[in-house]
Amino acid sequence: MSTPNGPGEYPEPTTSGQPQGTYPAYPQQAPGQQAYPQQGPGQQAYPQQNAPYGYPGQPVPGQPVPGKTMGIVGFVLSLLGPLTVAGLIVSIIGMVQSKRANAKNGFALAGIIIGAVGTVLLILFTIITIAGIAYMVEVCSELGPGTHFQDGVTYTCS
Repeated sequence: MSTPNGPGEYPEPTTSGQPQGTYPAYPQQAPGQQAYPQQGPGQQAYPQQNAPYGYPGQPVPGQPVPGKTMGIVGFVLSLLGPLTVAGLIVSIIGMVQSKRANAKNGFALAGIIIGAVGTVLLILFTIITIAGIAYMVEVCSELGPGTHFQDGVTYTCS
């Protein structure tokens, strides 16, 4: 049978291994010819990379994710009031380490967000506290030492 006559029937291969009337999609290599050209002097071959299974951003099973511990530590520090600045810094370091390894780090991201908000709030609190202390020093310098009652507020100056 040399031609297909019905469904499921295929032409018989010739001596070249290809069915009659069809051509290979890529040129055949001559016997003894290498598939890729050799590298010349001073040239390096591309390194073979063993890609892990899964999608990019997914950790390889059984291997630790770089920066994960730093992300968790940064997240916890960002929740601890005055240490929120340290939490922000540690979370950023953990995120950078994870990004270099093409891995996601949710704790580091949460630590960065909470640390940034906490740092802004800490700065505002510090400014308001300093302004309040400066106001109290000014009022006490005008009133002098002792206990004073002014505008419904009691000031105790020493």
